Amino acid sequence: MKKLIILCSVVFLFASVTAFKVEEKAEFKFEKETHDFGKIPQGKPVSVEFKFTNTGDEPLIISNIESVCGCTVPKYTNTPVLKGQSGTITVTYNAAALAPFSKGLTIRSNAKTPIKVIYIKGEVVAAPAE
Repeated sequence: MKKLIILCSVVFLFASVTAFKVEEKAEFKFEKETHDFGKIPQGKPVSVEFKFTNTGDEPLIISNIESVCGCTVPKYTNTPVLKGQSGTITVTYNAAALAPFSKGLTIRSNAKTPIKVIYIKGEVVAAPAE
């Protein structure tokens, strides 16, 4: 009987510790999540660099970044970003159509929050005559 109580206690203790273990994952910490280009001339592509740090415990791996249209092109750090290290996402917007714009880019990764969205916005105005 004593052995049975000890065995049950050990199993219960193991189950308790396992249930409360915090899952250690990668996590983004961006310097900024939105960039406003302001007024930009038509026909001149513009770019911005979003810098981030992995504040999690595991290496951060970006698997894909999706934009809503072909006018917004992302380039990003393809190698795993280790704990405490930084990476970048460069977004280039082709300012073709005269109009205000607001675009979201969806980041897919192995982070604690696996889907993250960053934004660019601004207004395309007529280029000055040369």
